[in-house]
Amino acid sequence: MTRVKVCGLTNEADLAAAVDAGADAVGIICDVPVETPREVSLEQATKLAAATPPFVTSVLVTMADDPADAVELVEAVEPDALQLHGGASPDELASLRTDVDIELLLAIDADDVTSAEAYDGVVDGLIVDTAGEDGGGGTGRTHDWDRTREAAAALESPVILAGGLTPANVADAVRTVEPFAVDVASGVEKRGGVKDVDAVQSFVTRAKTARRPAELEP
Repeated sequence: MTRVKVCGLTNEADLAAAVDAGADAVGIICDVPVETPREVSLEQATKLAAATPPFVTSVLVTMADDPADAVELVEAVEPDALQLHGGASPDELASLRTDVDIELLLAIDADDVTSAEAYDGVVDGLIVDTAGEDGGGGTGRTHDWDRTREAAAALESPVILAGGLTPANVADAVRTVEPFAVDVASGVEKRGGVKDVDAVQSFVTRAKTARRPAELEP
């Protein structure tokens, strides 16, 4: 069954809605140099991470230029996992993974998905996203799922599919790419930074019940 991460949570009500819908992970965006309505303060990020119940993974999403800054942020927020966007090298990420001692995820631009091979085995998971010009995700745009599927098949690391996913297309995305997990932010919102409870429930249900090609074989 495909796992689901609901990202860009800004308040405890939306966190509770994601958990009640059956999300496996929740994303909390903090300390990013791009304009996004989903970014929260360090204090709010800490509160949301602390409010995440057992068996649901709290993921701190950041774009720290210096890995040392990411370490300080993790120590303050205390998430279960760290998701990085940016241009850190495999060596920097290997060192960071040791320093933070939690799951480490790396976002890869879907237009350069072949670069994921350099990080395969270095991080705990690779998020293939449709990045904006500023390098951030949450663009609400899909990408070439067939190309992502081909790249994912060659990787040992779990692949998390992101970019333009909605309740309307997530089942097709799961069937096409067969990812370890899917990641949604803007696709389940009423407006920037505020989730639509019904959309969150629909997205999680459709992602988890989508039947992969192998499951359809007699």
